[in-house]
Amino acid sequence: MAQHDFNIANQGFPAFRSDLNDALTAINTSQSGTSRPSGAVAGTLWLDTTSATTPTLKYYDGTDDISLATLDHTANTVNWLDNSVSFDIVNDVTPQLGGDLDLNSNDITGTGDINITGSITASANLAGTLTTATQTNITSVGSLTSLNVNGTLLPYKAYIAEATLTDGATIDWNMATESVAKVTLADNRTLNAPTNGSTGQFASLLIIQDGTGTRTLTWNAVYEFATDTAPTLTATASLGDLFTFRYNGAKWLEVGRNLALTLS
Repeated sequence: MAQHDFNIANQGFPAFRSDLNDALTAINTSQSGTSRPSGAVAGTLWLDTTSATTPTLKYYDGTDDISLATLDHTANTVNWLDNSVSFDIVNDVTPQLGGDLDLNSNDITGTGDINITGSITASANLAGTLTTATQTNITSVGSLTSLNVNGTLLPYKAYIAEATLTDGATIDWNMATESVAKVTLADNRTLNAPTNGSTGQFASLLIIQDGTGTRTLTWNAVYEFATDTAPTLTATASLGDLFTFRYNGAKWLEVGRNLALTLS
């Protein structure tokens, strides 16, 4: 570790060789030191060794030093200090991540395909073409739209895990996360209008009588049944009634029902 002003004075041979060796050592050690080299000019790069294990690479602009990066000797990594530093991986044909990819509220866009052999879990929207080498599980907390798997266009939310609605005097139903749902009635209840529905979306609800039975359900007016007549639930304890709906943007239209189901 050394620094030099790179000014080789007129001198005798032994002194000249020593001075020259000092200059070469300074170059070889990146002008290392705990302060800026005395001979620094605009454009000088030097290594600030105030921290021996994480020295800082600096650039002198003629007035001030600009810190470029810290060099972590323990982790053998370079930590760039300017958060606007970016890089282009277009020429890397096999880029790999060492951890999770944080999109920082941005999107992944493009005209190509995403090829995945594992699972996709999304908290927002998924759209585009998915080519899978093996069967892939797709879990979406948001909406799943226009998804193509191995050339087959899947319907809205190809697979949705069954959710359990919270029983209470009034029951809420969130179509973004609970479009396939069940609820066990512990008393006479009212079913609120669903939230976050999408036009064309299908949904199903399994309504289960508790161990007492005879529970009734009042349907919000947004649910539309044949002849405008809401169904009467099966009164028998522990049996279930299954209803399927399609949303037209204004009403949840019943497209099917199956009553008095034995569930176990």
